[in-house]
Amino acid sequence: MSNNFALFEGHEIRRSYDEKTETWWFSVVDIVQVLTQQGDFQSARKYWNKLKERLSKEGSQLVTDCHQLKMTAADGKRYLTDVANAETLLRLVQSVPSPKAEPIKLWLAKVGYERMQEMSDPARALDRARETWKKHGRSNKWIEQRMTGQETRNKLTDYWAEHNIKKGNEYATLTNIIHQEWAEVSVQSHKQLKGLKTQNLRDHMSEAELIFTALAELSTRQIAESVEATGMPENQAAAKTGGSIAKKARLELEEKTGRKVISRENYLSPPKGAKKIT
Repeated sequence: MSNNFALFEGHEIRRSYDEKTETWWFSVVDIVQVLTQQGDFQSARKYWNKLKERLSKEGSQLVTDCHQLKMTAADGKRYLTDVANAETLLRLVQSVPSPKAEPIKLWLAKVGYERMQEMSDPARALDRARETWKKHGRSNKWIEQRMTGQETRNKLTDYWAEHNIKKGNEYATLTNIIHQEWAEVSVQSHKQLKGLKTQNLRDHMSEAELIFTALAELSTRQIAESVEATGMPENQAAAKTGGSIAKKARLELEEKTGRKVISRENYLSPPKGAKKIT
């Protein structure tokens, strides 16, 4: 399963892709929150719970067709969450009186079609990512750096996959070691500094943060390759060394410029009446 989110009219809809069945699973509560225009997650969750009770009493198959997957919540932790595929959600939309019903239906159909296109032509996914980042205010220079960093990251995870590192917790552990070494702050603390919750940290990094992250991951991979690191202990050692190389470069730059690389800068939309964190 691969987890991320999609955007619908500025709202983040959590989703998970099952590679085996080639199916997108969407968070039902997130969809309900958009449909009912609830101001917060808890209100949407209560609405969904009541709707589930009503549908079950009516003998609807819809609730049975929903599943549960672990998804990241606003507090950064992963919880079992009710999810449904596009077909089930289209039926759910019919049960919720809302002016958002038709746009949601069109959006779900579009998301499914886009995924089919990306599977046959991966370049479409890159183009879509570019367009999304542009809509969010990123510059062309930032986008190029973000995509270059992602390519570096992919080469590192490919190496891990081929050398007895398991996806999930082991990937996260090694990633955090690298980050802690070069930035002297954990991934979670870095997210907190920027005021992020479920958002992707890299999507809110400055150009300098992206560059040093890429340097740390490039160094880690090349060091691991040079010693043919296999398994967690050997790759942990490579991660610490790779991160320390980027740390030395960061400290030297900070000394020359008098500016810190790690910043509170993000691309979040500031609350009404509040100034954006920089």
